[in-house]
Amino acid sequence: MQRRSFIKSLIIGGLATRLSPELLAQPAHPELAVAQGETPAAITQAALKILGGMEKFIGRGDKVLIKPNIGWDRTPEMAACTNPEVVRALVEMSYQAGAKQVIVMDNTINQARRCYVRSGIQEAAREAGAKVLFTDENRLKKMSINGEWLKEWDVFQDFVEVDKLINVPIAKVHSLSRVTLSLKNWLGAVGGNRNQFHQKIDQAMVDLAAFFKPTLTVLDAYRILFRNGPQGGRVSDTKLMKTVVAGVDQVAVDAYGATFFDLKPEEIYSLQLAQSRGLGNFDLEKLRIEKRAV
Repeated sequence: MQRRSFIKSLIIGGLATRLSPELLAQPAHPELAVAQGETPAAITQAALKILGGMEKFIGRGDKVLIKPNIGWDRTPEMAACTNPEVVRALVEMSYQAGAKQVIVMDNTINQARRCYVRSGIQEAAREAGAKVLFTDENRLKKMSINGEWLKEWDVFQDFVEVDKLINVPIAKVHSLSRVTLSLKNWLGAVGGNRNQFHQKIDQAMVDLAAFFKPTLTVLDAYRILFRNGPQGGRVSDTKLMKTVVAGVDQVAVDAYGATFFDLKPEEIYSLQLAQSRGLGNFDLEKLRIEKRAV
């Protein structure tokens, strides 16, 4: 038996030496998962399955915060806020992976209670077992952002007092940053006078994305807002894409999201900044992307 094991190890070792370093270094799962289908929940589940399942990101006993875009007093048909069924699916999968607690919250633009209700996210998240929180000014603390433009800012402590952060933006156009995807979604995790960010919106987005470092990014592109963003107001401003994009690399996720608006990633200044700072890769041709229809 020892001789047989020895020969087997020689054969495996010989095969390994013939494989290129690139093949040996390839991850078991793709860097981006793109799922398309009829229901938001099904495509969200499919995207996570492509990446290896939620258990790859969430461990037993983890405290998880899911950060959707709940910024506007709009229904899901208006595509101004993250689809509630995408949020529901992520909450359920987090608990199935062993999370001890899942929190859902955002710092809204319109009146928070109306946004939470009209978006459908409050009901969906609570039904899935999440703790749905409103932002509390007493939970703000000035923190060192150490960004290239933002040096310090008031951060809601809920976003830093958890084990895992999942960023769940919706794909929309924006008058200042061209698109609002995962990088810009972090503006909803801070307080203070956020209008100041408009002075250098792209730099602010990248500084905050570097600070929060999400465990996972899931882009809701089931219905996108391609006109009159970021709040829209008419169904005619939206387009059904029936897609969810997921990955660890938030820059790569946004790069793919930009293509929904017929934009090349290199045309988005925030992605240029993010890649130059080592936050991710927007070169889609160099990424392993797996697509699946469900």
